[in-house]
Amino acid sequence: MAGMVKEALAPVRTEQYLGQILGKIHEVRQGLSARRAAEFVQRPEEPLDFGDWCQKSHDEWLFVNQNRLETALLRELEAAVRRLDRGTFGICEGCGEPISAKRLEAVPWAKFCIPCYERVRQEEEE
Repeated sequence: MAGMVKEALAPVRTEQYLGQILGKIHEVRQGLSARRAAEFVQRPEEPLDFGDWCQKSHDEWLFVNQNRLETALLRELEAAVRRLDRGTFGICEGCGEPISAKRLEAVPWAKFCIPCYERVRQEEEE
């Protein structure tokens, strides 16, 4: 991480962000539940025609991809909790500058300020 921590977040703000992040973790974990997965992979008792199998296959594909995205989000959320524990929450991992309050309000688990986030996204697209 470049630079030093320029300003610490107020403890009240930190608790607010922690509450939001933990709530989101709970929400994502519910979406990744084994029961929900079982609903998608169970085979129906009645025989399906070709169109029904295609639809079921498509639904399973969507579910798997949604799970992949939610798993990635869960990792980001858990990393944000670790940053809170270490005292580095709210500091951009790209430039070491504080992440704006507006950005943290929108995405409490953000690890980059907007300019660094845009740069990282461009690099990923190349």
